[in-house]
Amino acid sequence: MENMQTAIEEAEQYLIHTYNRHKVVLEKGNGMYLYDTEGKEYLDFGAGIAVFALGYNNKELNDAVKEQVDKLVHTSNLFYNANLKDAAEQVVKASGMKKVFFTNSGTEAIEGAVKLARKYAYLKGNKDSEIISMNHSFHGRSLGALAVTGNAHYQEPFGPMNAGIKFAEYNNLESVKALISDKTCAILLETVQGEGGIYPATEEFIKGIRALCDEHDILMICDEIQCGMGRTGEMYAFQNYGIQPDVVTTAKALGCGVPVGAFLANEKTADILVPGDHGTTYGGNPLVLSAVRKVFEIYEKEHILQHVKEVAPYLEEKLDELAEKYEFIKERRGKGMMQGLECTKPVGPVIEKAIENGLILVAAGANIIRFVPPLIIEKKHVDEMVSKLETAFKALQ
Repeated sequence: MENMQTAIEEAEQYLIHTYNRHKVVLEKGNGMYLYDTEGKEYLDFGAGIAVFALGYNNKELNDAVKEQVDKLVHTSNLFYNANLKDAAEQVVKASGMKKVFFTNSGTEAIEGAVKLARKYAYLKGNKDSEIISMNHSFHGRSLGALAVTGNAHYQEPFGPMNAGIKFAEYNNLESVKALISDKTCAILLETVQGEGGIYPATEEFIKGIRALCDEHDILMICDEIQCGMGRTGEMYAFQNYGIQPDVVTTAKALGCGVPVGAFLANEKTADILVPGDHGTTYGGNPLVLSAVRKVFEIYEKEHILQHVKEVAPYLEEKLDELAEKYEFIKERRGKGMMQGLECTKPVGPVIEKAIENGLILVAAGANIIRFVPPLIIEKKHVDEMVSKLETAFKALQ
């Protein structure tokens, strides 16, 4: 087998350089751990950016996907497939919504949700509609998703952006109210902001948005791509607040590594899109839906939501202890298994040193260490993470 560094250098000859990848070639995984091509073990607290909720090499999930490969991979949406009804029913019932459209990714789910909102406005005679999104939000990299992403750094090289997007301050209800006009068709927010710094919505804010949407006949869209699928202890994070959005986007752990997303519509919005309005060649094909079906089955059988509720307080406790211990940590914030430590200096060197120590972490912005481990995590893994992270801290002091 060729040297790992050599393999990296050879791969770089052929890749468009849109990622500053870590100098590691990952080859396999098992449970909470990943392994590189030289056999080194890594405790994974990134889960492929909140994707691998069930950990690596889950035999039930693997077998379901393998079995489907031998049956049928793709048909197009010109036909039904044998997994479609069950997968649709599972995600609709888990979210409390009415109907679902399956996509290939979270970004595509956002695109569909935005189109639904624009069509809703169009049917009411609003042909110049506006959407309110949040500053420091992240909704994807396509041009449509970028337009509703509240970060000028991501947008500037690709302008002009789609018109009719306004940005409010997250967790500042008055800033949202100030932007509402007779053109507003939707308010879009992450229930827990991810890339923007791991900020959960306050109860006052999210309930206030629901009330504003009801008052003005505006659609409330909750982006649950990262914070959904059990990461906060409820299947979807908005369920912690006792509210119901009009549209929900979901992806990442929906397929636990298989590329699938979805947007969901409630009773009010379920019939807005009609044949010809939206489509996808691959979305909801038999292969990805075999994974979706099995993910929901495993969640129920293994009591994943209850497990998150049991272990998450321990993770919070240990991160709070780190925040107390180290002066360069400003605070811990988050919800469930979506946590962040905000530091007073860039965290890139800490993350690199942690990887050297066999701990995979990801950042959320320049100064925040993000913790989004597989949801099968045990307390012993939290302890191992803390030990490896402190070693990384000490090496940089």
